[in-house]
Amino acid sequence: MKRLPPLKALLAFRHAAEAQSFKIAAEQLNVTQAAISQQIKTLEQQLGQVLFRRLTRAVELTPEGQQLLPYVSKGFATLEEGVAQLAEDPHPDRLTLSTLPSFAARWLVPRLGNFQEQAPQINIHLSPGLQLVSFEGNELDLAIRFGRGDYPGLSSRLLLKDYLIPVCHPGLINQEQPVPAQLEQLAVISDEAPDMQMLWPDIEQALGVRFREGASRLHVSDSTMLVEALLSGQGLAMLRFSLAYDLLERGLLICPMPVYLRSVFDFYLVAPEQHFQRPKVRTFENWLRREIQVIDRSWEQFYQTHFAGLSSTPDQLP
Repeated sequence: MKRLPPLKALLAFRHAAEAQSFKIAAEQLNVTQAAISQQIKTLEQQLGQVLFRRLTRAVELTPEGQQLLPYVSKGFATLEEGVAQLAEDPHPDRLTLSTLPSFAARWLVPRLGNFQEQAPQINIHLSPGLQLVSFEGNELDLAIRFGRGDYPGLSSRLLLKDYLIPVCHPGLINQEQPVPAQLEQLAVISDEAPDMQMLWPDIEQALGVRFREGASRLHVSDSTMLVEALLSGQGLAMLRFSLAYDLLERGLLICPMPVYLRSVFDFYLVAPEQHFQRPKVRTFENWLRREIQVIDRSWEQFYQTHFAGLSSTPDQLP
């Protein structure tokens, strides 16, 4: 065959094959999952070969796909190497990452040992902080931010949608008694993050309760402290599901009422566009997207358990 398949189809194949996921490939290329599937189908038709086995929740390469992948990867790597000559990475074996302290402490750091086993040639340097650090004049490679994805002069890639749910210690609620009346008597733990400001009137409406006038409130500016306050039984809070899911699964916290709010902020990977082409950043992004799917799966299960009978969708207020 003298004529090459379309580069878009080959690029879609490369991302899907390296990530073993059409969904992750779509997120990396900022297209829909259906678009990735169509590009793969186009490539398979032109080659006359099946490149992926479509499983229930995943895909895997066929022997033909495994045979093709190294050639496609090498071809694009050569192109990227040429482009990288214009913006050489001074530290190809060191990945400097800025992220939220709560995300680093409660989710990322416990999993980094797994990344180091898979990519021992890359050293991770974490820089926790609440504000987006400038990429100019420093060695920052990548940032994980919680926001709207609008960062002027930078590229942002959606990493994870998030939801807010009411949570408290299981010892604070007697499930045999009316729950709303019990919630009204609880102390309130308020997150001072920007996305949580002025949210409590909506929360009261969603819960169908009105917290008593002058109710005790603990105000915190860091989600890690908020979680510790919840675990010690100090009251009720609206917590991001990404921080609560494992604690709910272990029974350390409960969601006392089937209510949730779609977060106005989501998690994004943020960097100058050329940084996303660095091999170390690509390796880390592929690993991170595979790992973070555990939160998506947990939300799907949690939603089916708590909200399946409601008429709203996961992006709406019940």
